[in-house]
Amino acid sequence: MGSRQVSEWQGRNITVAGLGVSGISAARALAGLGAAVTVVDGGDSDAHRARAAELAELGITVRLGDAETLPEGTDLVVTSPGWKPSSPLFEAAAEAGVDVVGDVEIAWRLRGPDAPPWLAVTGTNGKTTTTRMLASILSAAGLRTAAIGNIGTPIVDVVTGDEQYDVLAVELSSYQLHWAPSLRAHSAAVLNLAPDHLDWHGSMKAYAADKGRIYEGNTVACVYNAADPATEDLVREADVEEGCRAIGFTLGTPGPSQLGVVDGILVDRAFVENRQKQAQELAEVSDVNPPAPHNIANALAAAALARAFGVAPAAVRDGLRAFRPDAHRIEHVADVAGVAYVDDSKATNTHATEASLAAYEPIVWIAGGLAKGATFDELVARSAARLRGVVLIGADRALIRDALARHAPQVPVVDLDRTDTGAMSAAVAEAASLARPGDTVLLAPACASMDMFTNYNERGEAFAEAVRALAAEHG
Repeated sequence: MGSRQVSEWQGRNITVAGLGVSGISAARALAGLGAAVTVVDGGDSDAHRARAAELAELGITVRLGDAETLPEGTDLVVTSPGWKPSSPLFEAAAEAGVDVVGDVEIAWRLRGPDAPPWLAVTGTNGKTTTTRMLASILSAAGLRTAAIGNIGTPIVDVVTGDEQYDVLAVELSSYQLHWAPSLRAHSAAVLNLAPDHLDWHGSMKAYAADKGRIYEGNTVACVYNAADPATEDLVREADVEEGCRAIGFTLGTPGPSQLGVVDGILVDRAFVENRQKQAQELAEVSDVNPPAPHNIANALAAAALARAFGVAPAAVRDGLRAFRPDAHRIEHVADVAGVAYVDDSKATNTHATEASLAAYEPIVWIAGGLAKGATFDELVARSAARLRGVVLIGADRALIRDALARHAPQVPVVDLDRTDTGAMSAAVAEAASLARPGDTVLLAPACASMDMFTNYNERGEAFAEAVRALAAEHG
């Protein structure tokens, strides 16, 4: 870290909101640069006190049990992603004329003079997969890179660490983008837009606007989803550097300045010499794991960002072949008696679930959980023709049951009124009884998991365990 960066932060009075991973990371970095840092958190548990004691050894003040009062003398507030803009602490900051920024903004400001460019990814669904695909492609090209941001190592730690990178693949949530006004990526992608986190943003318009911030100041490419006009609208509205191009991706035949699919081949008509007449083969659809439609779209977006950075076609192919998705994302668990069992516990909203349902046919669908205010009529109406049967679990399963009654009355429905630890095993058993050889039993809940499980990972593990037990019964 150069002396110029140190001098910018020396003696500043900075309040960090939250004792989470990103808050602790920002507090440590800023204190190390000479800022007077106070961390505030509403919790006061043993775990909170232990973290506070560790920070106190670094000269950082921690105030527990009060996350609403702005510490006297604060000249900047650094927030963690989950804190709502309406939080009393931020309202107090606004009244005092104090800026509020997030950890991504701090990371951007802390970059050194030779900092690597950022290739940034956001969207309602597919962010993590696309960002990790991108990092795999960049690595296959021989570039030093890491997938960071909303995943993995805190972004401030990466920016201030000793490891050198050529380029960074950065996943950014709408929360992070809201608090990152200075961010200017080399190239960026918005994968899709669907209603989500509206309780935090206040409206779909505000949510989309925060997603669109990722395009501000892009220098080479703004990548959008040709099947989702709202993403292209965000490109049109963005203030970018002169010469920055709009690059679309599509599951169909691409037009000029697009990437798409032709006869099972991922092709590029954007980063070629003659976009009107030329197409560059990048990879085969079978190189994408798994080759579900929405995951092919993820691969095209990752390829577009990599190509914008100058990566060769062979590296796109090699990176996609090397990529392995995280657990509980359209993960094939086993085949039992001719039926495929697929875990997509990460499909926690209707948009993700519709994409998952579109990848298979016929389907016995396991769904339900906490709806978070979602409605299911559109999802069921679009997917009804693919359904062999449905097994419902969780607190808000009646909302899905009612939508099925309206839009898919012919589909058999099993409504499991239980939330005990054996509920998932019962759901898998019921699904097995509905399924026929050649079918797919798909856990794609369209709901959050916290009514029955700690998180979507635990829910997916329960499903996988039940499937493995079923496989053992069948020898």
